[in-house]
Amino acid sequence: MNTETTEQRLKKYLAEIEKNDYKGKKINAFLELNSRALEEAREIDEKIAKGRAGKLAGKVIAVKANINVLGLTASCASHTLEDYKSTYDATVISRIKEQDGLIIGMTNMDEFACGWSGETSAFGATRNPCCLDKVAGGSSSGSAAAVASGFCDIALGSDTGGSIRNPASHCGVVGIKPSYGLVSRYGLIDMTMSFDQIGALARNVDDALLLLNVIKGKDEKDATSLSSEEIKIKPVKNLIIGIPKIKITDDRIWRLVKDKVNKIAKIKGWKIKELEIKHIDLGVQTYYPIVFSEFFSGTRKFDGRRYGKKIEDSCGEEVLKRILGGEIITQAEFEGKYYRKALSAREVIKKDFEQAFKDCDVIIMPTTPCLPWKIGSSPGMEAEYATDALTCLANITGLPAISIPAGKIDNIPVGLQIYGKMFDENLIFSVAKETEKS
Repeated sequence: MNTETTEQRLKKYLAEIEKNDYKGKKINAFLELNSRALEEAREIDEKIAKGRAGKLAGKVIAVKANINVLGLTASCASHTLEDYKSTYDATVISRIKEQDGLIIGMTNMDEFACGWSGETSAFGATRNPCCLDKVAGGSSSGSAAAVASGFCDIALGSDTGGSIRNPASHCGVVGIKPSYGLVSRYGLIDMTMSFDQIGALARNVDDALLLLNVIKGKDEKDATSLSSEEIKIKPVKNLIIGIPKIKITDDRIWRLVKDKVNKIAKIKGWKIKELEIKHIDLGVQTYYPIVFSEFFSGTRKFDGRRYGKKIEDSCGEEVLKRILGGEIITQAEFEGKYYRKALSAREVIKKDFEQAFKDCDVIIMPTTPCLPWKIGSSPGMEAEYATDALTCLANITGLPAISIPAGKIDNIPVGLQIYGKMFDENLIFSVAKETEKS
């Protein structure tokens, strides 16, 4: 039994951060630490002593820098908002505080969530704790690295097209992107309104589930949010696993994932079915026109008048590329050619997955098609965009997906990704737990 107090736990994490992370040190996972954390830890310990503490009491939680936490800097890892102190708590933060979770600080990320590697941050790349010369993945790079480094218990990230699952895979941790609408987006500075969901990163399935159960549910401030029952891990019997017919950049990743699936299926008596998902290879082409269009629209509020700087004058290259791309795509002469066609393709892909789930209970595939590259040695724009190929499908369709560690290649973590039906988080967490145990 763990007898550590919240204050003792926090001090241990702060010492580790001071030694290996903060202010541009080894990992560069954190952009800001909560100056009131020790005081808040003592308050939580008093509640624990009196038997009045919430579900998250004793848990130390990091927060991606695009989620508003009262009094901390929601910079989105950009010079545009580097001086913006949040004036309110996002709904997920309010729910964490209500259950006595302790916010330790704000984590690094790709600028405005525009990126796949953590390298586009205005404050330097996040290093992968498992292989320091390589990227941590993005855009929730700091959250994944903070969990993997032992700087916190759990972290919040946001996922537009894989931004939780990609770094979870690269850093060897668990990352959950919930069904669209399960978690309120109020207080999230999102990249793409119709894709983004807040989710959890943790060192194990149980902690990811604990945090998700706290932050999920209906919120009057977010019309897209829905009520839901508690997510529970249950015994899984007579499961049919769908394996899609796809080719990826690194065949070793597919072999490792399939080997893991075959082993657990044999142990549990589950069945495996090969799937032909007709338009699965159109994910990236469908995803990016919508992302660029909605990102351009969403950034019009960063005009330098109300708060922050004008985004076009202060952002990095990738952010500017997406703004300009969105501006072009949404022009009258191109809207029908790109944006509306992407919306139509989105509906086709949704129907393809609906059809696929008639033949199976979950779909399993790799989280990323390639291993993380060395910091500063990009494989090229086309290859970078392709890193979203297996994750963006969950955002296009709104489906839940979880990435869990599958093993290592060349001592680098590889993620296994489990897709479920809409709002069937119970099953994907149950399958993830059984796979984790195996």
